[in-house]
Amino acid sequence: MALTKEETASLVKKFGKNEKDTGSAAVQVALLTNRISDLTAHLKANKQDAAARRSLFILVGKRRGLLTYLAKNDGEAYAKLISELGLRK
Repeated sequence: MALTKEETASLVKKFGKNEKDTGSAAVQVALLTNRISDLTAHLKANKQDAAARRSLFILVGKRRGLLTYLAKNDGEAYAKLISELGLRK
């Protein structure tokens, strides 16, 4: 489901430059990854939920766009983020 304020703050603190850095690509990817994992678990239990499936595809597309941007502009940060989040290339 939705992230709590504490979960969001911990992700921002871990992946951001400071506590208030919610807009950087790395933080946005981390937050999207958390939401994607929650939706994936939901869809495993509710296979016929078409609205959740569509939402999942939208979130994956946003994350892919952010990762592409990060890979082009800062390859080192991209590699570090991919390894920390456990994502495939």
